[in-house]
Amino acid sequence: MHRSLSDLTTRIERALDQRIIPAIHSHRQPVMVAVLHLPGEPVPAGEAIAMDYRPAAVGDRWGRGWSPSWFRLSGRVPEAMAARRVELLVDLGFSGGGPGFECEGLAYTPDAVPIKGLAPRNTYLPISDDAVGGEAVQVYVEAAANPTVGGSYSTVMGDLATVPDEPLYRLQRAELAVLEEEVYGLAMDVQVLHQLAKVLPENQARRHEIQRALEVMLDELDVHDVQAGAGQARQRLAGVLAPPANASAHRTSAVGHAHIDSAWLWPVRETQRKCARTFSNVVALAEEHPELIFACSSAQQYAWMRDHYPQVWERIRQRVASGNFVPVGGMWVEPDTNLPGGEALVRQFVQGKRFFWSEFGVDCEEVWLPDSFGYSGALPQLARLAGFRWFLSQKMSWNQTNRFPHHTFWWEGIDGTRIFTHFPPADTYSSKLSAEQLAHGAANFAELGRATRSLLPFGYGDGGGGPTREMLEVAARVADLEGSPRVRIETPAEFFAAAEAEYPDAPVWAGEMYLEFHRGTYTSQALMKQGNRRVEHLLREAELWCATATVRRTAVYPYEELDRIWQQMLLLQFHDILPGSSIAWVHREAAETYARLIAELEEIIAAALQTVAGDGRQPLLFNAAPHANCGVPALGGGTPERRGPVSVLRDHDGIVLANGLLRLVVGPHGTLTSVRDLVADREVLRAGAEGNLLQAHPDTPNRFDAWDIDEFYRHRRTDLVDVEELTLDDSDASRPVVRVQRRFGDSALIQTIALPTDERRIECALEADWHQRETLLKVAFPLDLHAERSAAETQFGHVYRPTHTNTSWDAAKFEIPAHRWLQVAEPGYGVALVNEATYGHEVTRPGPGGSDGPGPTTVRLSLLRGPLYPDPETDQGQHLLHYALVPGAEIVDAVREGYRANLALREISGAGPVVPLVSLDSGSLVIEAVKLADDRSGDVVVRLYESLGGRGSGTLRTDFDLGRAAVCTLLEHSDAGVAALAPIDVDLEARQVGLHLHPFQVVTLRLSPAPG
Repeated sequence: MHRSLSDLTTRIERALDQRIIPAIHSHRQPVMVAVLHLPGEPVPAGEAIAMDYRPAAVGDRWGRGWSPSWFRLSGRVPEAMAARRVELLVDLGFSGGGPGFECEGLAYTPDAVPIKGLAPRNTYLPISDDAVGGEAVQVYVEAAANPTVGGSYSTVMGDLATVPDEPLYRLQRAELAVLEEEVYGLAMDVQVLHQLAKVLPENQARRHEIQRALEVMLDELDVHDVQAGAGQARQRLAGVLAPPANASAHRTSAVGHAHIDSAWLWPVRETQRKCARTFSNVVALAEEHPELIFACSSAQQYAWMRDHYPQVWERIRQRVASGNFVPVGGMWVEPDTNLPGGEALVRQFVQGKRFFWSEFGVDCEEVWLPDSFGYSGALPQLARLAGFRWFLSQKMSWNQTNRFPHHTFWWEGIDGTRIFTHFPPADTYSSKLSAEQLAHGAANFAELGRATRSLLPFGYGDGGGGPTREMLEVAARVADLEGSPRVRIETPAEFFAAAEAEYPDAPVWAGEMYLEFHRGTYTSQALMKQGNRRVEHLLREAELWCATATVRRTAVYPYEELDRIWQQMLLLQFHDILPGSSIAWVHREAAETYARLIAELEEIIAAALQTVAGDGRQPLLFNAAPHANCGVPALGGGTPERRGPVSVLRDHDGIVLANGLLRLVVGPHGTLTSVRDLVADREVLRAGAEGNLLQAHPDTPNRFDAWDIDEFYRHRRTDLVDVEELTLDDSDASRPVVRVQRRFGDSALIQTIALPTDERRIECALEADWHQRETLLKVAFPLDLHAERSAAETQFGHVYRPTHTNTSWDAAKFEIPAHRWLQVAEPGYGVALVNEATYGHEVTRPGPGGSDGPGPTTVRLSLLRGPLYPDPETDQGQHLLHYALVPGAEIVDAVREGYRANLALREISGAGPVVPLVSLDSGSLVIEAVKLADDRSGDVVVRLYESLGGRGSGTLRTDFDLGRAAVCTLLEHSDAGVAALAPIDVDLEARQVGLHLHPFQVVTLRLSPAPG
């Protein structure tokens, strides 16, 4: 070839973009346009269609941010289009924001039946496959003026209260046209071949063969009359489209996909509409392309269709039955997995699997979490106990520091359970099936030489419409094409079964999968963290006390109310809501939902407790925690203990509090200058250091404000030691409180330090009126102990992480998540830091430089931030945060204190002490949930786990006659395999069950009360 390859590339791309693609549609005929602008929230289609419309035209502006406009498009099919395939082309003003990130539309028939969605790169509506000519056309399009939130950090678009009044979009096209199918086929042939040639090595003959064929085709094609020459041009290319793939070619299992964030840069109400638009596209595309397989997770999104779009729902049901629409994941939403509690992750599985089975008869076998921000080591066990075989993600490809070493592997959880896992090596869950993505997936595959297949989800997500007909045309051409991986459209289950059979001895990754990115999500939007933690524990209380009341026949179990509350809370654990990475609208509504759920649960708990306590005036304390507290039994009620006084004095060192177990000194800065463990006879704080010290850092991450904390924040620090007022409140002699008032910038901060009687625990709180932006607030406890690792609570156990930075993997964990507690220890002595609603933690040892002795350990909690994007008001306003330092704490103490900090005793008057419905005598086994069975049989379900990471035994006793006891799945079903993992010793007469658990094992018991 005499021309350079770059010149040929330019020629091909210009011909494709400017000549061939524009010729795909012919006989273009404008239609009449009328419009209805709605000033507020969306209304049902039937209601909107019946309203009055005014004349409009292509070129008109429309759409204040987040507002809906309806377009009525009317015309007749011209006679010239008879016997042709006719489509209505609609461009709502797609401006480059990309599918899912700008305006979108859903088309309806005049009788309000959804047709399909409209989005960038998906702008057609089918009118007739074989037009008669002269038939009337009338289509209504609900257009959503979703703004592009981002890029220039235009966060004013993140809430109705701040969005500008001017319209954002301009209607650019509304016309009938004929689809020239030969031209369309030519465009797809050229696109596939040209993309393939570009990714092939320059010295490969196949590349030059393709480019020569494309050049000859263009030489012969009359670009001024593409439609006339399209058929012959395709014949010219048939030869280079025919050779099959090499025998060793990588095998790519392609599955349609449309990852739709349940909230993110749009509110939940818009997610419902995004789902309707995308799912309408999918079912319409399946009618045209029966080979389509579309994998869709999140039972919540299906439930929205059932409840708000019944016609779309019915079409989904039909396509599930035909195998085109495949429910996957088996969870209520795709949640974050670092922050939800153990029982909440269980309920994600239970609610999701239950929905898919009851609505479709489908039992999902693959966990589907492509976009969560790291993966808890508790997941493998929970997934297997819920009946899953496989796990899919790809987010670990986002690691900033270390490349995750596998794409197909066995993932081993903290208890030793393994699940077969795959990460798509194309590093995307929204592929366009481009040759570049296919080639990257094949070349990037870490298991090359050991395995031959990978998965590739394709389709535009987040409301972009999902897979397109162009993607399916590509898939057909690269199914078996020389130079390309083989591509086969198939279900995730088909892929996983084949991949596991091919590579049963895949390598093992043990423990959590810590994402080296998005560490700020442990802290951003403190109100989300507080609401989640509070609702999780209130649900525990509600189920416990309602089960107790129902079994004792003093109340009726509120199945519907609790189920509804669980589902609403599980939605808020979605991986852009709970982590704090959504727009202001989302977090404002979430905070309102948390407040409502808290109020509802408090009512349920109060009513249940009153019936359990009975009539009487005796003061009682009820304890929903799994450990006894102040003389009150776990899971039961008892009489309050009298509490002695704490010693209080002032001396030259400051305010001194002592309770016989601890002696602490609050110095002139309002910080802890000494914490003396009187039991162990040792100082807890490092010499000369101050504990409970607030520290502020600039917080300006490089890329994603709300998502990230970058390590360079440590380069600057301000210690908050100035005091406006320091006072002592000893009105409660059993719990004196030191109160410290400070100012920092525009923020007012009040710290309290309290020492309760007979407790080895220092209770701290921060009341903040926070008005700092791009500032990270931490609280530090420099400890006089040498800890080589920290233990952080995760779901149903804990994980150890190094405190040193020996390797890049260790150094990357400079910010870590923990649930209710984090503990550090040296042989013979440990200290725990427990919290009520804080997840971000940091554990460090001295940096560069020498040391005269064992290196001390500093533990810090991340309390508040102020990122600007995507919500510029993040964390601004009032906060009340509680945490506590527990000297002398082993893991067993940290577990107990973590529950205690989150499950306060409840005071109520009643007839007398209340024996727990169930009790457990074990130092390491912990009861996580007590509830009634979902099938309303009256059985009592108890979920428990081994909490210390060792072998644990115990005896569970019931306060009711026991008719049967059995181990079951998380879904409360009998399963021989699950039962074999946890053999139990049942003594019905003694009303007890003997348990023997391995480290961190989770067991679900189903206890049937005896008749009578």
